[in-house]
Amino acid sequence: MPFILGALALLAGAWFWLHRARNAAHMTSDLLDMAADVRAAARRFGFRRQVNVHPVEQIEDPKVAIATIGVSFLELDDYPTAEQRDALVRGLRDGFHVSHKDSEELVVLGRWIMIQCGDAAQAVPRLSRKLYKLSGQRDFNALVEIVQDIAKYGKGELTSAQRSALEDLQRGLKLA
Repeated sequence: MPFILGALALLAGAWFWLHRARNAAHMTSDLLDMAADVRAAARRFGFRRQVNVHPVEQIEDPKVAIATIGVSFLELDDYPTAEQRDALVRGLRDGFHVSHKDSEELVVLGRWIMIQCGDAAQAVPRLSRKLYKLSGQRDFNALVEIVQDIAKYGKGELTSAQRSALEDLQRGLKLA
């Protein structure tokens, strides 16, 4: 009887380690897929990473800056919902007249750039200054529509962090 219990314990241990190794392999492939998505989105929008230059300073397309600000506003909410994420993708798609896939890639690239800034609160002022250099105040209306859609599908109003970021955005775009 002890031999049977020992054999069962050995089989259970082997199954556990095999299952754990499979999960690790899946997680690794998921991480590699995410990295490939970021690289593909960056290539598609002409973003090239240079050494000793912050990614925000390398943005040449206002669409990328606006997408990154939109992602930052989304991340400033306590727990962003799927509806808010969809509102961001729809707002980018409709505001810039791009395909759904392109707007999703803008969101992926924007999230990566936001993470490179540290967090969402640090990204908004930096990106607003960059957006002002790229297009002045021309794209402010598209950005406001995106932010309103995010708020509409959230709690109905902006959080205090989002209001603070909106003030930073107004200062960066020299509106206030």
